[in-house]
Amino acid sequence: MEVTARARLHAARFIRYSRKPMSIRQNSETIGGAQARRLPMVFSHANGFPAPCYAKMFGALQDDFDIRYLPRLAHDPAYPVTDGWPELTQELIAFVERGPHPVVAVGHSLGGFLSYLAAVARPDLFSALVLLDSPVIDRYRAQAMQMSKRFGFIDRVTPARATRDRRQHWATAEEAVAHFRTRRLFHRFDPDCLADYVRYGTVATAEGLKLWFDPAIEYRIYCTIPHRMHTLLPRLKVPAGFIGGRQSTELRVFGIREMRGRMRLRPIEGGHLFPFERPLEAAAAIREMVAALLSLPDRPE
Repeated sequence: MEVTARARLHAARFIRYSRKPMSIRQNSETIGGAQARRLPMVFSHANGFPAPCYAKMFGALQDDFDIRYLPRLAHDPAYPVTDGWPELTQELIAFVERGPHPVVAVGHSLGGFLSYLAAVARPDLFSALVLLDSPVIDRYRAQAMQMSKRFGFIDRVTPARATRDRRQHWATAEEAVAHFRTRRLFHRFDPDCLADYVRYGTVATAEGLKLWFDPAIEYRIYCTIPHRMHTLLPRLKVPAGFIGGRQSTELRVFGIREMRGRMRLRPIEGGHLFPFERPLEAAAAIREMVAALLSLPDRPE
C-alpha cells in the first residue's frame, strides 16, 4: 500500500523529537534506520489516538529501539472492525510480518489488547510483549461484558457512548487546543503531547481541522471489545509485562487478577493515558520492562 501524503507530513513533523533520520515503509512509519544495536519494536496505539501522537515518548525511546507502527489502526477496509477484533489482530500481524521480526510489541489500551492477541496467535513474530494499561479482563467481568453485548448496552460499560457525540471540527489548531484543555480526559496531558494530539490527530479541511481517527470506527471498536481474552492467557508464550497507571479508572474497573503470575506487573504514576501525561516516565518504564523481560529464559511463573 502506498504511503499517504499525511504519513509523509507526520514524518517531516516528527524530526523535532528525533536525533536520527526517519524513513517510511508501506503506510507505516519507522523512527530511525535499522541498526543492530537497537531492538526492533512495533508500537500499537490506543483507540482514537493515532500513533504519531506519541511522538514525545518515541523520542525518548529511539536510542534503544527501531520503532515501527501503523499510523491509524482499524481504517483499512480490508480489516473491518468486527466482534472480538479478529481482523484488527490480523492487520497487526500482517504489518509485523512485513518488517524485521521478531519484534518487541508495545501497545497502549486498544494497541495492547491487539498486541496480546497477535502474540498469542503468532508467538514466532514477537520477542517480548509490553501492555500499557491494557488489563486482561478477568472471567467474572468478562461474563458481564458478554451479557452487555448480548442485550445491547455495551456502550454504557465502555467509553463508546462518549465517542458518538464527540466534537470533530475546529476552525484552527489554537481553537482545538483550547477545547481539549477544557476536557477532563486531557487535563493531565503533557503540553507537548496535547500539541501533538492536535497536530497529528487532526487533518486539514476546507473549514479548518477535523479529527483524523473516525469517531464512528472508535465507537465500533469499543462496542466489539473481546470478552474472552482471559481464556488465552495459558497460550501466551511470549515474555510479557504490564505497566498500569496508578490512577487509571480502566485498571480499577477491570483489575489485574488474571495477569498475576503470568506477566510482570509494574505501576506508574498517571491515569489510563499516562503515555501522554508522563511520556518520559512512560518511556523509561518501557525500557526497564523490556530489559527485564528479555533477560528471562522463559515466561515468569
